[in-house]
Amino acid sequence: MIATKSMPKQSMYDTVIKQFNKTAEIIDLNPNIKKILEITNNEIVVHFPVKMDNGKVEIFTGYRVQHNNALGPYKGGLRYHPTVDVDAAKALAMWMTWKTSLAGLPYGGAKGGIQIDPRNYSDAELERITRRFTYALGENIGPEHDIPAPDVNTNAQTMAWIADTYMSTISTSERSQNQHVVTGKPVGSGGLEGRDRATGFGVYLTTKELVKSRGESLKDKTFIVQGFGNVGYWASKFLIEDGAKMIAVQDAHATLFNEEGISVEKLFEHSSPRKGSIQGFTEANEMDPAEFFGLECDILIPAALGNQITGDNAYTIKATIVAEGANGPTNEEGEAILLEKGITVIPDILCNSGGVIGSYFEWLQNRNGELWELDEVMQKLEKKLLQVFKKVEKEVEERNTDWRTAAYILAISRIETAYNQRGIFP
Repeated sequence: MIATKSMPKQSMYDTVIKQFNKTAEIIDLNPNIKKILEITNNEIVVHFPVKMDNGKVEIFTGYRVQHNNALGPYKGGLRYHPTVDVDAAKALAMWMTWKTSLAGLPYGGAKGGIQIDPRNYSDAELERITRRFTYALGENIGPEHDIPAPDVNTNAQTMAWIADTYMSTISTSERSQNQHVVTGKPVGSGGLEGRDRATGFGVYLTTKELVKSRGESLKDKTFIVQGFGNVGYWASKFLIEDGAKMIAVQDAHATLFNEEGISVEKLFEHSSPRKGSIQGFTEANEMDPAEFFGLECDILIPAALGNQITGDNAYTIKATIVAEGANGPTNEEGEAILLEKGITVIPDILCNSGGVIGSYFEWLQNRNGELWELDEVMQKLEKKLLQVFKKVEKEVEERNTDWRTAAYILAISRIETAYNQRGIFP
């Protein structure tokens, strides 16, 4: 739900390009490398027919945008949402390039999906849509080329369908070596223990570390969450376990408020895993969605879609920390207002990077034929996230700049170094 007075004037693609140009100027980025990074490598659009439960055929449009692979195979999610188009996928793919670079992973960035509202389709229809989309993408994805993952309205089941379809198109002898064509799979199908909570854990841990750097703790801190999907749920769960209190939550159907605190487990039980909603939850009161961002709280977690915090509503925000669980939830105008108000923004490419780090672990596990236990995964994830957080924190202090600028400087500088060392073919 977009809690603004009017629709955003700036697209996510406009936002990511402005962020990139700002960073390029700060670091005096090589102009030839700048030309490469400001465009995508490939933009794939596929149209494909699927037979519905009623026997009729519908034509769907799917997208996969591959931004850059200087550091390794393309990596990024697939989302099923009405807002999916080429421009949105381009923006999200660029953010994935910066995110994987910042995390120190051997990946580039990609993104894509299908322009649908999955709530309008049965499970059987969604399976056929997913399998047909995978077939249409063909060799544009692959375990050493482009590795999709779950995103908005997709999940472990979606990834299992993609993996099965992809492996059915290759020779029998190669199937065991191609399980890592996607990450975020069910544990029983080669998935990683803890991958479900990795993104939310990253949101929690980076928030905790920022609070700790101020000589404080999460105990009795209040927070509000926009979006109660996988990221919103796990981030809230970890925060509450560490003493914080969720006082409001918003999704596309309702905005709930309870000053005494909302039980994340009861709310999760109330909403179904895929097509559910927080609407109708009796232990909180519904409120005007336009007033959500303006609630008195310590921490705001936008964990839904992009372009939610804009010039139209940023001035109402009273939180001291904005932890970006979603990709691109704050546009340039909105962020300028937040920074002027003294609000710290933990940028998406740092804050929600636990997901892609978890995906990397799953990819390695499949590639090496290993099985990692949950404790081992969470220890590795925490260690990696803390390393990245400390690097960005150091950059913030040394340059006396905001967290997004610091993160972008580190991410883009790493890619520039790779190009400088390798040269540009031919």
